[in-house]
Amino acid sequence: MSARALMIAAPSSGAGKTTVTLGILRALRLRALDVRGAKSGPDYIDPRFHAAATGQEALNLDAFAMTPARLCSLVAREGLTVVEAAMGLFDGAFPEGRGSAAALAKALDIPVVLVIDCASMAQSVAAIAAGFVHHDPQIRIAGLILNRVGSPRHEAMLRSALGPLCAKHDIALLGAVHRDSALMMPARHLGLVQAGEHPDLEGFLDLAAGRIAASLDLARLCALASAPKPAAAARLAPPAQRIALARDAAFAFAYPHQLADWHAQGAEILPFSPLNDDPVPPADFTFLPGGYPELHAGTLASNARFLTSLRAQATTTPTYGECGGYMVLGETLIDAEGRAHKMAGLLDLTTSFATRKLHLGYREVFTDHAPLAGAWAAHEFHYATTQQARGAPLFSARDASGAKLPDMGLRAGHSFGSFAHLIDRRFP
Repeated sequence: MSARALMIAAPSSGAGKTTVTLGILRALRLRALDVRGAKSGPDYIDPRFHAAATGQEALNLDAFAMTPARLCSLVAREGLTVVEAAMGLFDGAFPEGRGSAAALAKALDIPVVLVIDCASMAQSVAAIAAGFVHHDPQIRIAGLILNRVGSPRHEAMLRSALGPLCAKHDIALLGAVHRDSALMMPARHLGLVQAGEHPDLEGFLDLAAGRIAASLDLARLCALASAPKPAAAARLAPPAQRIALARDAAFAFAYPHQLADWHAQGAEILPFSPLNDDPVPPADFTFLPGGYPELHAGTLASNARFLTSLRAQATTTPTYGECGGYMVLGETLIDAEGRAHKMAGLLDLTTSFATRKLHLGYREVFTDHAPLAGAWAAHEFHYATTQQARGAPLFSARDASGAKLPDMGLRAGHSFGSFAHLIDRRFP
């Protein structure tokens, strides 16, 4: 099967597109199709659900942070890629919507299937669909999925209203998913609960697959997919030959394309679990990604073998933390209940969840600090506040509009980090 792709999008967040996407992915896998998931934008959580649904590693595809060549090269592999959009289809960075799912669909030249939450409407569904069909002629709305439909009568009203629009523009009305509380997914402050923490993930995925298979014309949906643009792109160079990677429920937010690039160029990636009190394996570079260390701060603070080995390795080895990993490199992490937990003490940093404030947005950052030297596209998304940060900054920074921001992060000795999640280099 050649490379093919399509996007599942919606008019807004909360329309149910994640559940619909997961149901589609699992249903197609159960039909023995070669399918994998991808997520538009800087989302670490949904791709883990995609991977669980298909048994294949999912992708992050970011139209703000990645070049069109990078995006197309990631999708150019045998089989079907189902891309889940973020937020509403046209929603992106201020002011012009840069990085939106629509921008990604254009870069890949793939069709869009629109999921519409119909819980509180009937004939008005046609006006919403028509608006999305006509808003940007470069976007192909190839199919519609009606979600949270209340009854057979409600479904009939929706279908009748959409009939003329679908006939005029050759849009496939793929089916209607009826409202079902069993398809609700648990969430927390950064989004959904992680896939590995779901109480019965396999049961949920099979349930969603069953509902989707009974509700949608999956064969017709697959037929809508098209071949993405062919392209080749530069890979990210690994920061070292042997990379110790923290990987567990507290440090789950590493981008698959980065790890794949490093591995493809010969780097050895050595996973370990701080939550299991694993020592940091001997390596040339230690990477603590983001995640939810604030939910496990007491455990991390008491895991002496992990902390002792991290401090020892950092005396000679570059040690880098992103967001949650950055907080763990600091002196103190204060949890949501106001309890202070001593962390690694490699950076003069105190962070707190007792006083929460949302920090959200794309960043363009620059550093002269090896091995990260150069310009990067990045993203910031956290609720932690910084109570103390003393030392040399790691990055100069701008927001998505190009406005200058305060310097970000810290560096001291061989240790360095910031709240920014690095996505891709800004190649010249």
